[in-house]
Amino acid sequence: MTGKSSIQSASASVRASIRSMTGYAQLLAAAKQASEGAADVPGFSITLKSVNHRFLDLHFRMPSGADGLEIKLRRLFKEKIARGHIEVTLTIEQSGANGALFNREVVGNYVRAFRAAAEEFGVSGAPDVNAALRMPGAMSGGSGEIGEALEAEILSQVDAAIAKLNTMREQEGAAIAAELRERTARLSAATEQVAAMREQIVGALNERIRSRMSELLKGASVDGDRVLQEAAMMAERSDVQEELARLRSHIQHFLSLLDQGGEVGKKLDFLLQEFNREANTMLSKTSGISGDAIRITELGLLMKSEIEKLREQVQNLE
Repeated sequence: MTGKSSIQSASASVRASIRSMTGYAQLLAAAKQASEGAADVPGFSITLKSVNHRFLDLHFRMPSGADGLEIKLRRLFKEKIARGHIEVTLTIEQSGANGALFNREVVGNYVRAFRAAAEEFGVSGAPDVNAALRMPGAMSGGSGEIGEALEAEILSQVDAAIAKLNTMREQEGAAIAAELRERTARLSAATEQVAAMREQIVGALNERIRSRMSELLKGASVDGDRVLQEAAMMAERSDVQEELARLRSHIQHFLSLLDQGGEVGKKLDFLLQEFNREANTMLSKTSGISGDAIRITELGLLMKSEIEKLREQVQNLE
């Protein structure tokens, strides 16, 4: 049973979805007429917008008097979302019948202050009601507090809103993952082309070293064997075999992380820094090679271009 459960756990890990950090969701909840002895629950809407961010960055736009609700919502979001700048907007339908369309005290204070200033400075004009209604708390209405029944209803619906957001993020993530696989395949193909040219590259390096040594040894009395040993060491240091081996290993690791799924954005980004380092080292080792082996420079630049495009996409992932 233990072996079977571990296999199931591993399978579940492989099936974990990759999410983009970009998404949008909106949930509309209709007003409810409560049963006897309970308060009516007004309608409301929850709007979620998500974009890239290094961490989880939650921004709430809530009616005044919703501080307690915001704390509970923050806890829910942290359980469901790992990364991204999330804007959460809660709008509650207000009823004109109970005077909850605007906060009379806030708007009244604005109007009175406007008229007092106009009288003091001898200017004419009427107060801007639109400006008054945009003031913080102007649209809170009533007591300014969200009742227990409404808070419970909002909390019961927010999971559905987060699920809708994550569904869109997963769809975006699947598209990004497909592009990452395509670009990784191109990078792997370029790596194998360089590997196929390795003997040619080594030969070109040896020829360059031999030619340079011949120039230096003209008319000089030195140990020929010592020169050959130094030349062999220089050629070995210029070999790109280690870089090719590490690139192959990084590519396999990259694909395994995509297969694993889940929260892999940061891991992939760190890994691509290693990709870039190996490509740069390979280019520096092979700079100045002439003849047919110059093709390695073109392949190296192609690899760096693909790595950069991979990084651009990876930074969109959770």
